[in-house]
Formats: sequence, C-alpha cells, structure tokens
Amino acid sequence: MNRFHLYVLMSMATAAAGCATTQPSAPNVNLSGYPPAFKEGYADGCHSARALFGTRKNEARFKNDSLYAQGWRDGYDICRQR
Repeated sequence: MNRFHLYVLMSMATAAAGCATTQPSAPNVNLSGYPPAFKEGYADGCHSARALFGTRKNEARFKNDSLYAQGWRDGYDICRQR
C-alpha cells in the first residue's frame, strides 16, 4: 500500500470516528428533596432536550400538574445547555 492510499484510509477512519457520538450522561443534579411529579417531569424534560427529534411530554399532565410542568421545564433547560 503506498503512502497516498494509507493517507486516504487514515483520513476516512478519522472522519468516521468524528461522526460517532455518545449519549451524554445525565447532569449531576440532586433531586432527592423533590416530589415524584417534579422528578418525572424533570426526567421527561431532560430526555426531550437530548432527543434528536420529538419530545417526551405528557401534555395533559403538563397542563394540569404544576409540579410536573415545572420539573419538565427545569429538566429541559438544564439538559439543553449541556
């Protein structure tokens, strides 16, 4: 294999490695003092912020449960920034 072919092969391997992504870890947030509705909203909001498409949101609960809605907004905002 001559140097040109080796260079092309290495360039392609580097480009392919750059396309590989890993799911970022969840932010290190202590939610232990929050009610379950807030935690569930936070998890759904964070998932939505990291999704390539679509959202995970319980629309009825978002409209009727203020703790879920606040958790969803907080989770979305924090995870979107990372």
